[in-house]
Amino acid sequence: MATIIEMPKLSDTMSVGTLVKWHKVVGDAVANGDTLAEIETDKATMELENFDDGVLLKIFVSEGNEAPIGSPLAVIGEEGEEIPEVSAPPPDQPSENSQEGGEDSQDEPTPETTPASSQDDAGISASPSPSPTTTKSDGERIIASPLAKKIASEKNIDLSKVTGTGPSGRIVKRDLVDYDESQSSSISQEDVARSSAFSGKPGRIEEKSVPLSKMRSVIAQRLTESKSSIPHFYLQKEINALPLKSARFSINQRLAEHNDEPSKISINDLILFACADAIKWFPGINTSWNENEIKFHGSVNLSFGVAVDDGLVTPVIKNADTLNLESLSIEAKTLIAKARSKKLMPDEMTGSTFTVTNLGMFGIDFFSGIINPPNAAILSVGASIPKPVVDQTGAIVAGETLMLGLSCDHRLIDGAVAAGFLKILAENLENPASLLV
Repeated sequence: MATIIEMPKLSDTMSVGTLVKWHKVVGDAVANGDTLAEIETDKATMELENFDDGVLLKIFVSEGNEAPIGSPLAVIGEEGEEIPEVSAPPPDQPSENSQEGGEDSQDEPTPETTPASSQDDAGISASPSPSPTTTKSDGERIIASPLAKKIASEKNIDLSKVTGTGPSGRIVKRDLVDYDESQSSSISQEDVARSSAFSGKPGRIEEKSVPLSKMRSVIAQRLTESKSSIPHFYLQKEINALPLKSARFSINQRLAEHNDEPSKISINDLILFACADAIKWFPGINTSWNENEIKFHGSVNLSFGVAVDDGLVTPVIKNADTLNLESLSIEAKTLIAKARSKKLMPDEMTGSTFTVTNLGMFGIDFFSGIINPPNAAILSVGASIPKPVVDQTGAIVAGETLMLGLSCDHRLIDGAVAAGFLKILAENLENPASLLV
């Protein structure tokens, strides 16, 4: 019996998903555990895993198109099996883009209710602009997705010159990107010389507009809300980084002696571990704001930033206060690997109670983070900087320092509590042995 693959709910705030890439084509044999596609949600781009053996019989949503949760994406069954009739729920508020998609679907074998045609570019508003060419010189109608038409209009691209790779030769976003790159590569040397006088290194700086990804849109929305609705206040503390680096070296040596494949402890692992310990002494840091109450969380769930191709994701180490240093390090590395390979599960990106953001690897001395709701605070970590310091005897010696910043929600945290937390955290990092007792 054929199985209909539907758009899954991949995050707690997801309502629609964008089909970024199909890893299989119609006619391919698929097995349990295979990756069918990549789906962009409001939080990350994630892989869609297959749980049925069979053949991919039909694809309803082409690359670059949106589909609401629960709508059909594809059908898997036995070769030659009859494909069941499916219908997708119409959007609550059809837009001009969805109407365009409906027109496109008349020339394609895809049903009119298919999200690929009815949902393309939903939620992306565009200002009025000249419509791109919709017929070729021989009178043949050009089939293009609404997103492709929008990009063509913005970039003044003649669609009749673009070869479509979508179903029935439909022009999709990828085709516009490929065409734009091919045109850029064919620019004459004279043009390059002329443009380089205004844009630095040739090809590095160009004026263009790109549609917002789901992730970038949500990042913008959440951080704007955070900065405008949460009364931030900021503390900073400079610490001696040498004990921390020395402890890391010693711990990794010790782990290597007792394990065939030890997890190498990073500076960030030690900072996360120290945060979990300091929060035990200052539970007010581990809170969330509700209109009529302050919620004290019963566990410390640490989120930390991981840069990915299309933005930033913040995986969460659950119950970090119950983990030893090596276990926390292993969990952090597992989450980082999943984030970079787009294999994070929804549960691994939700439920954080405190966030750590580290730009030290980029050589940034200091910065202040924006609170990640519903957290009450975020710790920012800078680079370890060599500089002269005064030792315990009063002598000026060579040393290294590291800047910590703490951004707090003043509705939840008072200055004394924040200062106490940062003081304990700094003491733990300057005396790492205290963390292992």
